[in-house]
Amino acid sequence: MNALSSGACLQNPSESKGPRCLRRRDEVLERAPFITVVVATHDRPESARACLDALTSMVYPGFEIVVVDNDPSDERTARMVMSYQDARVRYLREDQRGLASAHNCGLAAARGPIVAFVDDDVVVDAHWLTAIAEAFTSTDGVGCVTGLILPAQLETPAQLLLEQHGGFDKGFEMRCFDDDRMRPADRLFPFTAGQFGSGANMAFDTAILRALGGFDPAIGAGTFARGGDDLASFFRVVTAGHRLVYQPAAVVWHRHHRDMSALCNQAYGYGVGLGAFVASSVARNPRTILTLLRRLPRGLGYALRSSSTRNRDRYTDLPAEIATLERRGLLFGPIAYLVSRWRTRHFSSLQSYGPGGTP
Repeated sequence: MNALSSGACLQNPSESKGPRCLRRRDEVLERAPFITVVVATHDRPESARACLDALTSMVYPGFEIVVVDNDPSDERTARMVMSYQDARVRYLREDQRGLASAHNCGLAAARGPIVAFVDDDVVVDAHWLTAIAEAFTSTDGVGCVTGLILPAQLETPAQLLLEQHGGFDKGFEMRCFDDDRMRPADRLFPFTAGQFGSGANMAFDTAILRALGGFDPAIGAGTFARGGDDLASFFRVVTAGHRLVYQPAAVVWHRHHRDMSALCNQAYGYGVGLGAFVASSVARNPRTILTLLRRLPRGLGYALRSSSTRNRDRYTDLPAEIATLERRGLLFGPIAYLVSRWRTRHFSSLQSYGPGGTP
């Protein structure tokens, strides 16, 4: 049993009913909410199969899996999904290219009051959904839960570099964020949405995410803006008055890129996505522009200066090319968002939802 997935506790011999963490898990499972898991994929049937194998093996009483085949070039993924013959697994096709569009497709089809999203290149822990359900009950007003992302492989220099200089994990302590009493001591908050988690492992209250309009289809992998759809959704949850919980017991393992060229491309894409997220957040909520303008000088220094708290030691021993690519991408991000928004203006899978989250 994975210690993290069980709450990472030691048993006291005097606890005749077992460790507190396992008792808490049993309590969660007794009233476990039905959860929809959305897996967006594009022409990677073998990777998606490994993800599905882990998802269908989870220890959780009520869930469904919606596989969204995003702009596929052939029928391989469709055939792979159909081969499961599992009533919990559904296949959907979304022809608008982009991760956000695929996620919106899954959101529209979700039957659960909680909708969770994972990338097709991760393998989930058997108790992943239990940990997510627990986080939603950990405090009032939770609109989003993110989880711990660990490396599935550390075999190549590129994989080691990614993990040594940032990676995806946000630590091993549960944290709660909001725009009020649980606001961190961060003058750029909530624009520093990267501290909340990553889109490879995130879950939302379905009604809240629908009420917020879902994901912005102009950003995310597969678009000209390349990323930032997850950060924008975290930002909107918090600024709308809801809470976001980072739950390290919700563990997934991610397969990092194996070669340096892919890592360089990822670094540039990360920078573009970060800049696009800020542009998207302002475009979808113009009231934030005054806040952004007040914080912009400090924000640029935080993002670009090598001596900032964000970047101190971040680029040590890292090839200079990767750091430069990330910074260039960040500056290009707002332009990329405008181009991507223009491209998607006539074809958007973003849904409009009425009261109560009904499509």
